[in-house]
Amino acid sequence: MDRRKFLTYAGCSCCSFVLSSCSTAPITDRKQLKIIPEAKLNAQAAQIYEQIKEKEELSKDTAKLNEIKEIGKKMENSISEYFDRSNIDDPTVNFDWEYILIDNDKIRNAWCMPGGKIAVYTGILDVTKNNDGLAAVMGHEIAHAVAKHSVERASRGVLVNTGTRVLDIFSGGILSDINRTTGMDAVGLLSSIGIMNPFNRKQESEADYLGMIFSSLSGYDIRETRKIWERMKEFNKGKEPPEFMSTHPSSDNRIKNIDEWTNDIILKYPPLVI
Repeated sequence: MDRRKFLTYAGCSCCSFVLSSCSTAPITDRKQLKIIPEAKLNAQAAQIYEQIKEKEELSKDTAKLNEIKEIGKKMENSISEYFDRSNIDDPTVNFDWEYILIDNDKIRNAWCMPGGKIAVYTGILDVTKNNDGLAAVMGHEIAHAVAKHSVERASRGVLVNTGTRVLDIFSGGILSDINRTTGMDAVGLLSSIGIMNPFNRKQESEADYLGMIFSSLSGYDIRETRKIWERMKEFNKGKEPPEFMSTHPSSDNRIKNIDEWTNDIILKYPPLVI
């Protein structure tokens, strides 16, 4: 088969596969590509989570861990209640929620794995300051899992890798030659800057927005969200890379978006009485 026919068949096959795998993110209705089974990622995440619990030093501050669990439980309930009342399939129905507090003051971070496996580092507590701030951070991380961002990223990664291989074949191996000559992953760099990073920034902004909604539904004051990013900006002063090189929006852009969303979210997504 000549190259032109192969490209035609490959393109048609990819298009039909992609179209059949499209869905939308909850609430925002942003179109998503999901070709990796969610159950597979959830199972892998659960295994990794167990390894992290064994490897990392877990905090003995039971009071703070209980605060984290209480915030998480409120969000679990309010998220499920919101989707139930909206007659929308609950995206967390298969989640096995779990929370840990990792004793590491040098890391200002938190994350939520696919399936609801959550970790908070003690270092982020200097930024959150209070329960509203902690809810803002946890809401953001939970939003990544609710919106299935990991499934989306894995699916897009498969598509990008497949596409670059096809492109390399039909360019006569030019991309591979560039990589060998320069000693640099040119395809990876271009994909990151031109495709994956902007895509990831879109997910981050979506998680900011959804996280504020989940915090508001759970009864927390989302006006604290702006203060979180002001403090984070101060902590990261002079350390942020240019936005086009980053997977995250700049702090300034985050704060601008948060200001635009806050009043609207407070009005549209008031605390749920469960």
